[in-house]
Parts: sequence; C-alpha cells; structure tokens
Amino acid sequence: MNSCLFCEIAAGRIAARRLYEDEQVVAFADIDPKAPVHFLVIPRRHIASLADVQTEDGALLGHLLRVVAQLAHEQDFSDSGYRVVTNCHADGGQSVDHLHFHVLAGRALQWPPG
Repeated sequence: MNSCLFCEIAAGRIAARRLYEDEQVVAFADIDPKAPVHFLVIPRRHIASLADVQTEDGALLGHLLRVVAQLAHEQDFSDSGYRVVTNCHADGGQSVDHLHFHVLAGRALQWPPG
C-alpha cells in the first residue's frame, strides 16, 4: 500500500483538528468544509472504500456510526439534523482511498446533493 493520508492522520503523523479518537476510530474536522459543521469519521485500520468492507468488519462499521451519533449529540445538532455520506471510488466522488464518513450539519441541507 502506498502512503495513505488518512492512515497518517490516524497515526498522528499528520496534524488534524481531532474531535474524537479511540483504539478503532478517529474523527477530525474536514479541511475544506461544505457546511458549518463538517467532519470525517474514519477507521484507524486501512480499508480502501465501502466496496472493500468484509463481513468481519460489521462491528467496526457499527462503531463508526455510533461515533457519528455520539458526536452529533455532543455537538448539539442531533435534533436539528445532519447528513452522513460516504463516497465510493472515483465516480462516487471518493478522493482519498480510505473509508471515511462525512458528517455535515449546521444548515438545511438540500437534495439531491449533486
């Protein structure tokens, strides 16, 4: 595997404004926010995309989404609403080949997104 930006962030070798971390997951602010609240939640372990998730990754995926819900509650936008997005491969808009969930909030979000 070539150097992965998100693996480097998860390992602490590249700085990011961290919002949460544990032994499995890191959440940090997006450097190019698309909403007043925009952060990413990633697994520490490298998984290239949602297409690469295996059956044994089920608990990790559940944990990633639980962290999203926890941060939404802690940052007080759980009741007003938010969007969780993961992009898969180039046509899906994935720009970093490491599974990540975008969390966007802080304004009314439109649909379709583009």
